[in-house]
Parts: sequence; structure tokens; C-alpha cells
Amino acid sequence: MKLPLSNFLTIFKRFKLAIPRWLYAVLFVVFDAIMVMIVQLSVQRSGRVEMTSSLSASAWNIISKMWISLNFVFVLNLLIVALIYGILLMVINRFWITTLILITLSVIISVIEYMKVNVRYETILPADLNFLKSNTGNIASFLPDNAIAVIVCSIIAVLVAVIAAIFMHFVDVNRGKIVFTKDFRLSIVIRVVTCLVCFLGLGWYVSGVGTVGSSANGFAKFMGDAPAMWDSVYDSQRNGALVAFLRQVNPKVMDKPSDYNESTMKALLKKYDTEAKKINVSRKSKISDNTVVYVLSESFSNPMRVPGLQLNKNPMPFISSLKEKTDSGLMLSSGYGGGTANLEYMSLTGLSMVNFNSSLTSPYQQLVPNSSWTPTINRYWGSEGNSVAFHPYEPSMYSRSINYKKFGFSKFYALEGPNIISHRKMLDKSPYVSDSSAYDSAVESISASKKPQFVQVVTMQNHMPYRNWYKNNDFVAKAKDGSPNLGQSETSSIETYAKGVNYTDHATQKFLENLDSIDKPVTVVFYGDHLPGVYSTASADQNNSLDLHLTDYFIWSNRKAIETNKIKNIHKNTYSSPNFFISQVASHTNSKVSPYIAFLTKLHDKVSAMEPPVVNKIQGWDRIPEGQSIYLDNHGKPMIANNMNKETKQLLHDYRLIQYDITAGKHYLKNTNFFGF
Repeated sequence: MKLPLSNFLTIFKRFKLAIPRWLYAVLFVVFDAIMVMIVQLSVQRSGRVEMTSSLSASAWNIISKMWISLNFVFVLNLLIVALIYGILLMVINRFWITTLILITLSVIISVIEYMKVNVRYETILPADLNFLKSNTGNIASFLPDNAIAVIVCSIIAVLVAVIAAIFMHFVDVNRGKIVFTKDFRLSIVIRVVTCLVCFLGLGWYVSGVGTVGSSANGFAKFMGDAPAMWDSVYDSQRNGALVAFLRQVNPKVMDKPSDYNESTMKALLKKYDTEAKKINVSRKSKISDNTVVYVLSESFSNPMRVPGLQLNKNPMPFISSLKEKTDSGLMLSSGYGGGTANLEYMSLTGLSMVNFNSSLTSPYQQLVPNSSWTPTINRYWGSEGNSVAFHPYEPSMYSRSINYKKFGFSKFYALEGPNIISHRKMLDKSPYVSDSSAYDSAVESISASKKPQFVQVVTMQNHMPYRNWYKNNDFVAKAKDGSPNLGQSETSSIETYAKGVNYTDHATQKFLENLDSIDKPVTVVFYGDHLPGVYSTASADQNNSLDLHLTDYFIWSNRKAIETNKIKNIHKNTYSSPNFFISQVASHTNSKVSPYIAFLTKLHDKVSAMEPPVVNKIQGWDRIPEGQSIYLDNHGKPMIANNMNKETKQLLHDYRLIQYDITAGKHYLKNTNFFGF
């Protein structure tokens, strides 16, 4: 008597299929699409607040826009997988086994992606490959509450795929052979050539897609890739997880200066070490003896400076008054309606977006996570325990949770993660935590520490959109006489924004009063990162470009700091850009400088502010805009680079050398006293 298993095997052996080659081609495309969608489904989670255009939570969105808007970025994802599929297929030469391997890999990637997105609201980044190699013990930090259910379902799915693949492998007369000829050598040649073509195609794309102007980058744009670097999840939803990931693998950082070498950098170090000694003759304090607070106030700027706009009253009376009594002025911003992280990066590193290749649109996303060395100003305060950061929003935005660790911050307080920010109140119908709450959280930390600290505060209250959040809003916006009329939606957004600025003004006054009562030196650098992208009438006129990229900033010290540092001189109406803030803080607090800060001090004497070319539209992440970089003199007037004197040109060249060494070079300055950490 035959056993049931024997009967099954007999039937199994007799059941054969002769699959034509054209059907393999069809199945190749079908499985290619399935693999893309398996990964794509893992990134379907909406953010805390809808900040840009409406976003469909369905993975179908990336497919449907092929006929809705003629965007073929889904096909681009298919092509990427097809190249990988083709390479493996030619190596193994077994269709069903190859397909099983790639589907299993897709499921594994999808599970990891799903867990990271749902726990950290952040997709897999190239830097995570290093994380998996060196910190596998921390993989539990990616596990959501439903991790077991997800893993079990994935295992079941893979088992089903295994059974199906084995079945098809044995019933397929050809055993899934894609290349089969009587001439074995011809078969090898076909496989090697096809594999090489696929490999070269994949290498061409990966090596070039991150560089603006390259053929690979142009091809990605043609297919519909529209980077959204501020939010890795949204970027993956909009452009596909594979396209979003590969775009960050090999970005072009900087062009190498022709004279960059070890001897050049040694000479540069010696030059600015001498400059530091000259400056330090008259400086008595040490910057790290002060608690320094950097406040990046989201979208903060006085709307009364916007050309053609009139408000019924000043929304920031306290800060306007304070700017007359302390170091203050206008900051040149590289962004309009966006680009926060770039301003933050410049303020924390002293580096400038001017020096980067136009492909590097977001250092926080494209550069820092993969960098082996990132010297930041908070390191002047010594141990990591002396650096803390506050941001009342998603810690994953702009990859801050990764970058702050690299920068040496011991704690990062946000709405999620291991360190939850203590104050989280919102104003009326606003979806964002108020500035008052962000300040209160920072004050608690400053008051609790006996040691000087570096404190980073990034607010969210005035972030877009501006949808009539506030009750009893008495601000009225209209066009000035002779200026184009404002649109209804524009007017409403401006009035909502103005009320938010007013709330920030009151909260900042209370914040400084609280710091003034603390019996240790505290200095605050307050700056708006960019203007809100609500001034559609003013932005339509390119003559308003500079005005729409100037925000307010001030540097203020409490009584104890004034007494300790003997602060006397006040520099009002000073133009600046965030890369110069640390040199201004050193001057404000009468602090000694390192060769690096001495360099920034000298450059700031010649060039008050500098940013890459700007445009009057909400920050794009496709590339840095084309055109000449903007340099302002101490009167806020644009400087022409070719007309600068020899000393200024040399300083700018030295800046490129320093920045290249840090970000893309051999780190000749790393183990020297250049930074003075």
C-alpha cells in the first residue's frame, strides 16, 4: 500500500510545465513589481502634521500618478530592482530560485523598514548599514508593539513563497533556466555579458544619481524623482523607497581645492593659530564657562519688513526693543519657507552651504550620517553630558536623532524616543507645541545643571501651514498703498503667522526673564531660520529676493554673564549668517578663541553674511539654485566675488580648504589644536 506522501510525489513528478521564454519575461516584470510594492508598503505611515501637499497613505499613489500626472518614478524603482534581479538571475541561472531569494530579501527589508518607520518615523538610511554592523545589540530599539505579529506574518509569507518556488522549480521542465543553449561556452558568454551590462547600469545610477548635472541624476529627474529630503518617510512614499535610499548613497560633497594637501593645511593651521593668539591678548573669558543657548525659532522674522505688506501693529515689540540694547541684526538665510536643517547645520558647525557642491542640498541627510568626523561647536563644552537639545516634534525629522548623537549631545528631548520633552502644550487649535513650552523645558534643564552647558533649542510653533489656528487674532494684514493686493488665502495665512510671532515674542520675553534670574552666566543666540512661505505676492517680484531671505537675530546675556564677562560693547544692526554665530558669541562674551574661531572672526570682518544662491519659493531639495553665491558687506549690500580684494578672496579660499578637509578630505586638522576642543 502506497503512503499518501508517495502518491503526492508520484503526481508531483508526472506534472510538468514547459514554460516559454516570453512567459519568463512577463513573470520577471510581475515579480519585479511585487518586490517593489512589498518594500513600498512598509513606508505607508503619515506624519504627525500634514505640512506640505496632501499625501495619500496608500502605496497605490506611486502607481496611479503615472497616468494622473505622467510621473514615472514607479518605473524607475522597477528598473532598479530589474537590474539587481538581472544580475542575480545571470549568476544563478534559475528563475524560481532567484525570484525566491529576492522576494525573501524584499520581505526582510520591508519588515525592518516597517519597524523603523513606525518606531522612529524614519526610513532605512545608508548610515544604518554601519549601525547594523557595529550596534546590532540595539536593534530592539526598532521594534514596535506589534513586532511579533509582523515577524510571524512575514515568516508565513516567506514559507508560502518557498513552497511555491520549490513547486515551480520542479514542475518547470527547464528547471527555471533562463539561458540554455547546446554550446556551454556561448551560454557562459551570454550570462557574463548580460550580468556585466546590468552591473554597469546599476553602478552608473548609484554612483551618479546623487550628483546634480550627471546623466544618472538627469534620468532620475526625467522619470519623476522629486526629492523631499526633510522627511525620509514622505520622500520614500513620494519617490519610492529604493530611489530615496540610493539618492543618498554617494552624494557629491565638494570639489577638491587644487592646492589641498597636508603641507597646505599645516600652513593654514599655523596662520590662524597666530591670529588666535593676537585676538586672545585682549580676551579674558572662556566661552565654555558660560551656558550658551542656541534658539532656532521656526520661521521667525518680522513680517513688517516684507515689501508691499502692511500690518496694523508690530507683532514682536519686545524683541524689536531688545535688539536696540544688545548684539543683534539681520541674518541672511539660504531658505524661504523651508531649509531649517541647513541653517541649523551651519550654526552648529561654522561651515557654509556656499562651499558645498550644488548636489548637497541637505547635509543633515546626505553628509552627517555617514561622516566619520563632524566637529561641532558644542564640543567646546567638553563631555557629552554638557550638551543637550530640545525639539518638540518628531526626533527623526532631518535625521536629528542620528546627527545629534554624532555631534556629541547626551540628551535629545523630543515628542518621541527615550527622552520625552517635558512641556508639550499647544496654543488654541495649533497642532504644534508652543514656544513657551519649548522654553520651559530648556529652562528646567539649565536650572538643574550646576555645570555650564551648550543647549540647542529648535522650536516648532510657527511652522507651516498657517490655518487660522488662534482665537481672538487681532492682527490685520493688507497691501501697502500702490502695492499689489493680497489674496484671501495669503492674507489669512499672514495674519495667523503674525499672531504666532506675537506669541513667540511674549514667550521669549518670559524665557529671558527666567534666565536672568539664574545665578550663572547664560548667553542666548536667538535667530529665525527663514521666512514663512506665505508671501506669494511679494515673492512674485524677484527684486524682493534679498528681503525675503533676511531674518531677525540677537545675542543676549543674563546679568551674571554681563558681570562675569564684563560685556560692554553692543553691535546693533549687524548682518550675519549662522556660520558666524560662534565667532560673534566669543566676541560678545569676551572669550578667547581657537584658530578656527579666529578664522571665522577674521572672515566675518570682511564678509558679513554668505549663503548660496536663493530663490523666492519654498525650499526645494532638487539642488542648490544656480547662480552666484550671495555675499553681503557690513551694510547689507551684495558683494561681487570677482571684485573682492586679495585678502578676502584668500579667506574664502581658506574656508573651502577647511570645509573640504572636514567633510570630504583626509582630516589633516583632526588631531591638531585647530578647533581647540
